[in-house]
Amino acid sequence: MFNEYQHLRIPGPTPVSPEVQREMNRTILGHRSEGFSRFFAETLHKTKYIFQTKQDVFAVAASGTGALEMAVSNVVEAGDTVLVVVTGVFGERFAKIVKAYQGNAIILKFELGRAAQPQKIQEVLESHPEIKAIFVTHCETSTGVVNPIKKIGDMAKKSNALLIVDSVSALVGMDLKMDNWGIDIAVTAAHKALGLPPGLSLIAVSEKAWKRIRQHHGPRFYWDLLSYKKNIGKQTTPFTAPVSLIYGLSKSIDLIQQEGLEQGFQRHNLLRDMLRAAIPALNLELFVPNDEEASSTVTSIKGSTHLDVEELRRVLRENYKIDVAGGQQNLKGKIFRIGHMGYMHPMDMLTTIAGLEMALKHLSYPMELGMGIRAAEEVWLNAENIGQ
Repeated sequence: MFNEYQHLRIPGPTPVSPEVQREMNRTILGHRSEGFSRFFAETLHKTKYIFQTKQDVFAVAASGTGALEMAVSNVVEAGDTVLVVVTGVFGERFAKIVKAYQGNAIILKFELGRAAQPQKIQEVLESHPEIKAIFVTHCETSTGVVNPIKKIGDMAKKSNALLIVDSVSALVGMDLKMDNWGIDIAVTAAHKALGLPPGLSLIAVSEKAWKRIRQHHGPRFYWDLLSYKKNIGKQTTPFTAPVSLIYGLSKSIDLIQQEGLEQGFQRHNLLRDMLRAAIPALNLELFVPNDEEASSTVTSIKGSTHLDVEELRRVLRENYKIDVAGGQQNLKGKIFRIGHMGYMHPMDMLTTIAGLEMALKHLSYPMELGMGIRAAEEVWLNAENIGQ
């Protein structure tokens, strides 16, 4: 009876709202048809709202990694020196893409579970004035750290380097002011806080970045941003657009506008704060110790000698229909991650915490039932009182 019942609490894909799901069920139009072209242009215009930009935003039929490669392939030529800020797996992915395009990557690595330090970035920029771009993740999904993009942007504005930001698991869940913060290329993906199925990415580009792109001589075909820019004037894409996902994107942005960006940020902060209050109340340890460095969209929790995180994930999934993520690479088996972005209500967080409590009890972990729920409820009630 409950074969398809689940609570999807991984950091992507995320739950799809009924409104968005219904919109994607609309009759398919030809991707070159006049009707779809009008709809596509209207939808892309809406996307400026979520990037907080006046620049054009481009839709790419690809996962987030595809759009990250697009960002690299349009600005990095063989031998170019760039700075890659690494706070986890997805910072390392940026470095791998840069190396694939034969860029000279200066890798600035920070301790896992801690955010990048702007002063360290400034020191590298001063030591290497030849740096042409800074690559950094907004939310490092593998650890649950949020990096100080605004402060990094303030430094990038004073240099010749482009600031390229992976906001795949952050945009809409956390503030990102592309124009005001000096971001030159920002990338996100539909299956995170936007609440769509995978397969669509968005990329926004500044005037400073366009100057570099027009001078670029490296290889590119599917990822050629100049081709996308040419086609946006024709209200289309250079290659087949994911029609149903564009339908869903339009509805998703309507819902985001209905809630309001700031209100959405506050909701994501509340979800984070509820979970961060519950974890220590259950005798567990947060992987990101500092609240100011903690992502509003994904939270990582440590395992221990008393807690096998992979067994915990199995019990959550099989007994309580809650799907959470494990650690990646060096953190595999050491942490588990709970995604809380997009179409998620505070009541969903209480359900998740209740399931976590029962799974911990099932594994005889030393904790007291109800303590996590109580801590989270107090955070929610306090937030409601502040809003009155």
